[in-house]
Amino acid sequence: MKICAATGNAGKLRELRRILEAQGHEVVSQKELGITIEPEETGTTFAENALIKAETICKACGLPTIADDSGLCVDALGGAPGVYSARYCGRHGDDEANNDKLLAALSGVEEGRRTAKFVSAVCFYLPGGRQLTVLGECPGRVGFERAGSNGFGYDPLFIPDEVGLAGGGKAPNAGGRSYAQLEDWEKDAISHRGVAMAELDRELPAFLAAGEGAGAPITAIEGSLGFEQDYKRDGDRLTRTLR
Repeated sequence: MKICAATGNAGKLRELRRILEAQGHEVVSQKELGITIEPEETGTTFAENALIKAETICKACGLPTIADDSGLCVDALGGAPGVYSARYCGRHGDDEANNDKLLAALSGVEEGRRTAKFVSAVCFYLPGGRQLTVLGECPGRVGFERAGSNGFGYDPLFIPDEVGLAGGGKAPNAGGRSYAQLEDWEKDAISHRGVAMAELDRELPAFLAAGEGAGAPITAIEGSLGFEQDYKRDGDRLTRTLR
């Protein structure tokens, strides 16, 4: 299937393309299609923002479209930076400034209290309005300094609990390596985006088979995590309500 990846983030595009092509799909970016629209991310959850991006770009290109909204949720910061991860410093996409602000916010916080998780919402949107949204997460912790160069965003600071294995499966991250220190296959097997994309791959055949006669748009939001998350802004903090 030919799918448009709705992102202007080069690092995210590489990951989406790598994962989708491994699943047998052809991926074309919105930039390659000449689409320069940057949808305003006004949602209060990752799922809402992923839907906004997927719907907007799908209507512009006329192709099945996939969009991801993701972020880092740090327990000691009440879930921040959360949906504001890309603009945590006040500017969108300034990775270095975002990482600096995160380190400053966690200054003095001991290792045992630096637990965090990356969350990804992936929305697959079809021309006509049918949609499927899945979520993935990766637990870990925030390091005390940057490590590694094979990544983007908060990757140099995030230390996942597990890493992928060459023959399949996963193992504890005994070496304490950051996302940015992992090989692509080590990261894809355990990353928030990799987990969400694997779930999409499982659900997509049934979703497509339902066809246009399915009626109202199909949305499976946050079901795979077993809880709903509401993120509310409180200054620079986010609070998460589990219900």
